[in-house]
Amino acid sequence: MELRVLRYFLTVAREGNITKAADFLHVTQPTLSRQLKELEQKLGKKLFIRSSHSIILTDEGMLLRKRAEEIVHMVDKVEAEFSSMEETISGDVYIGGGETDAMRQIARVVKDLQLSYPNIRYHLYSGNEEDVTDRLDRGLLDFGILIQPADLSKYNYINIPAKDVWGVVMRKDSPLAVKNTIQAMDLLNVPLICSRQAMQQTYSKNEFADWFEENFDKLNVVTTYNLAYNAALMVDEGIGYAITLDKIVNTSSDSNLCFKPLEPRLESGLNIVWKKHQVFSIAADMFLKKTKARFSNTLSDV
Repeated sequence: MELRVLRYFLTVAREGNITKAADFLHVTQPTLSRQLKELEQKLGKKLFIRSSHSIILTDEGMLLRKRAEEIVHMVDKVEAEFSSMEETISGDVYIGGGETDAMRQIARVVKDLQLSYPNIRYHLYSGNEEDVTDRLDRGLLDFGILIQPADLSKYNYINIPAKDVWGVVMRKDSPLAVKNTIQAMDLLNVPLICSRQAMQQTYSKNEFADWFEENFDKLNVVTTYNLAYNAALMVDEGIGYAITLDKIVNTSSDSNLCFKPLEPRLESGLNIVWKKHQVFSIAADMFLKKTKARFSNTLSDV
């Protein structure tokens, strides 16, 4: 028996009329009648009692209807399952970024996506702006998380609704540890460990340099870094004071280090960026759509 003929049979049984069934199936009435007669011949049983205006199923016809419904339903289910397998979104999303607590915002996007698309895998790369943008430009990353100040001219970007707070990480037994906040004058005569990105003077506006005003060039920078973990080790060994962001260095009660925010308060915004005219994989495109939906009021395509 052909599946097509079983579908014809079920349509006739449902409509109770050959003409109506033929119209529904978009076949001619003689064609449909011939298909049903051949089905009866193949089974060796009479399936219908025909009248001038309607047909009635015989007992054998009722049995075939039940079995045909089961067969067609199973076939439809199998086809749907295989179709959904082809439509399953999977793949890899590559994200680079500096050390920042705002990565939690990205983690929440990932968590939301996992509920609907558990087969997407995420690969994180840690680095400063230079590292991240280099990998973005070479196509090794789909997205980058950049901490301001950063050059966004080459990218589309979304402003992440979070702010990183700048401050100083120091040993708890250091002289400045007794202060609640740190002012620019406090840092002029101490050895400093600074982020290379923050020290760069290549941006039209560098909020970090502006915070120090004319004292920026007087800083005693003994070490620069691109990732805060190594900077924290230098601080712990007494090399100097690290100017860094809050919540990325362990300053818990078990640590020898503490964090003191700058005064006046200095905050940096963050952006998730991607190359202009980027062609994304299905997985990366889903990540971007979810990110846009979460941060829709902060989207920019300049």
